[in-house]
Amino acid sequence: MLKGKKILLGITGSIAAYKSAELVRSLVKLEAEVRVVLTPSALSFVTPLTLATLSKNPVHHAYVEDEDTGVWTNHVELGKWADIFLIAPLSANTLSKLVTGECDNLLLASYLSADCPVMVAPAMDLDMADHWTTNENLEKLRNKGVSVLPFGEGELASGLQGKGRLLEVDEITAAVTDHFIPSGYWKGKQVVVTAGPTYEAIDPVRFIGNHSSGKMGYAIASALLQRGAKVALISGPSHELPPAGVRLKKVVSAQDMFDAINEAYPTSDVVIMSAAVADCRPKQMADRKLKKGKDDLQHIELTPTVDILATLGATKQVQRLIGFALETDDELANAKKKLENKKLDMLVLNSLRDSGAGFGTDTNKVSFVFPDGVKEGVLKSKKDVANDILDEFEAKYA
Repeated sequence: MLKGKKILLGITGSIAAYKSAELVRSLVKLEAEVRVVLTPSALSFVTPLTLATLSKNPVHHAYVEDEDTGVWTNHVELGKWADIFLIAPLSANTLSKLVTGECDNLLLASYLSADCPVMVAPAMDLDMADHWTTNENLEKLRNKGVSVLPFGEGELASGLQGKGRLLEVDEITAAVTDHFIPSGYWKGKQVVVTAGPTYEAIDPVRFIGNHSSGKMGYAIASALLQRGAKVALISGPSHELPPAGVRLKKVVSAQDMFDAINEAYPTSDVVIMSAAVADCRPKQMADRKLKKGKDDLQHIELTPTVDILATLGATKQVQRLIGFALETDDELANAKKKLENKKLDMLVLNSLRDSGAGFGTDTNKVSFVFPDGVKEGVLKSKKDVANDILDEFEAKYA
């Protein structure tokens, strides 16, 4: 999600600097290019070798890197290289210097040279965080366009409890990611996505299932994250890897999926039901492996699974609901009927008649069915189809 973004990370003298190594790792994992600059006091808490190894770039902490050769660090170049200058942790000492324009170390010189957005994550003890000078200085930064992240709360190095902690790494990473996401319909939306098949147990060994791989649902979750949505991914059995930043809930049966959706549904804005939920399950699961050729395996009594889409459609209030259908005949007629009966806002129609579409493939061809019309799609990668689904829905309901 941060692929190719240039992040200059400033680290100051705070015990919270121990989190900076994990922060670098988190940003690099999202394919950002990270360079690190330290204040002299930060060297007491974290080593340049660790940060250089994780960032894959040299770490800077002095104006002159080699007295013998005269090699120096170009603080102007650092400030102009970055897409964002993130200072985390920001100590009370460096906070004061940012406000007054003091320039007695490389980090401060880089800050004064930066023409990119600046984001800070303060960290200090409770009384320092509550002091009027701290509050005034943070407000001055905000008034000058600096993005100031809030303090975390909890146990502090002094043993006190309260505000002053550095935010957790995932919270800082999310804030940096959010900075680069343009405003749009999906930004900040709470979206539930279901993916993959469900397995309905016959006995401890066998199950009723289908060939869904989960590829389409996982692609949708990834596309939503790119647009700034807060995504809960509820997945049946799948070998797909969830995108970083998604809240993943793994389930097995249709009832499991229904229970997980019910938990997330009340606070959701949109639910995208791309999972291939089994239509039926054995009326009773055997507690032992059934033997081949025996009557108890040849005659399995089935009962319908919970109709998740119909239940959600009947109980929705402000939520929007997107369903999926895969048909082999009378595709459009059946899709329109499903859209109406289950009170969907949009239905994505798959057809097994189209080569390269359906279960297990990396491509798909779908049609978009709305209460007032239909739009045909073309064969594309599932990543592109995921974005088309979001685009079509946004064009209709934004």
